Amino acid sequence: MTEPSVHRVNPLSDPRWDTLAAQHPKASAFHQRSWLEALQRTYGYEPIVFTTSSPSAELKNGILFCHINSWLTGHRLVSLPFSDHCEPLCDSIEEMETLIHQSQDFVKARRWRYLELRPMDEQFGEIASTMGLAPAGRYFLHIIDLRPTVDEIFRGFNKDSVQRRVTRADRAGLVEKSGNSSDLLRVFYDLLVITRSRHQLPPPPYSWYQNLVDCEGKSLEIRVAYQDQKPIAAILTLRFRTTTYFKYGCSDARFNKFGATPWLLWKAIAAAKSQGALAFDMGRTQDKNEGLLAFKNNWAPGNRPLNYWRGPAGSSSEITEGWKLGFAKRVFSHLPHGLLVMSGKLMYRHIG
Repeated sequence: MTEPSVHRVNPLSDPRWDTLAAQHPKASAFHQRSWLEALQRTYGYEPIVFTTSSPSAELKNGILFCHINSWLTGHRLVSLPFSDHCEPLCDSIEEMETLIHQSQDFVKARRWRYLELRPMDEQFGEIASTMGLAPAGRYFLHIIDLRPTVDEIFRGFNKDSVQRRVTRADRAGLVEKSGNSSDLLRVFYDLLVITRSRHQLPPPPYSWYQNLVDCEGKSLEIRVAYQDQKPIAAILTLRFRTTTYFKYGCSDARFNKFGATPWLLWKAIAAAKSQGALAFDMGRTQDKNEGLLAFKNNWAPGNRPLNYWRGPAGSSSEITEGWKLGFAKRVFSHLPHGLLVMSGKLMYRHIG
């Protein structure tokens, strides 16, 4: 049986992609034009969709990638850089296999390094090995079910690590400001630089967050907690259909005793529930990050595996992953904040 023809679409210029991303049940915030525009504006990535739908037909399926063209890490197709997950928008395994085969041929013909997929479907691994894909990253995904009542949701969290810390923050008289203003963005980023420095990592460039605010509009919200008018913690969330996504969090560790981050998360969860959201996606966590895993397990103990896949099998990732570890971390630990920020500006477009 002959495979159907596969076509390439630019999701930023083809309006059919907006319709598919808005309607397909597997679509997420990371499929939206707004997210893709922010990626392109900040890092220069070129989004590409592979589909079996002809140019003159309704767009019925698609696998979304970004082409990363880096003198440091080479040419790659990634679905998607800086995105927790990106499910292929296909209605059958046959559709998905056809599109993956064709995208692999596309990469091979151009002698690019590899393609990477970040599906949410736990069953994807059953077919990945038959297509020459190998594991490229192991994570966990935590999603809070918002269908119960607000009280039921709160009682489902760990009593010591969540409930009592939220109560403590209330008693401490913390003040919350929320929105997506330039002032809040600057406060958020200053706290992010502090947090990344504590983790011995450079922060993403400020332009990334500015472009997210510009492209996402009201679906993006920044929440900042203040203690005596001093900002001590902040989170950034996105909203798409019936899901709210917790994408970034940061804090000043000197004020951890106030429980500001859990307090902000609970504020965001309660607000999402009141706005009709059915799920709160807490994002990916690397399998080796025991501290963050324990934190998120206190909110959503039923985590699910989230595996990334790369082909051809055996594609190395020393440059794109190793920068976070070993020698690089030791170097970053000695850099002042200004040089850390500069490092982020220079590095991030190469590691998506």
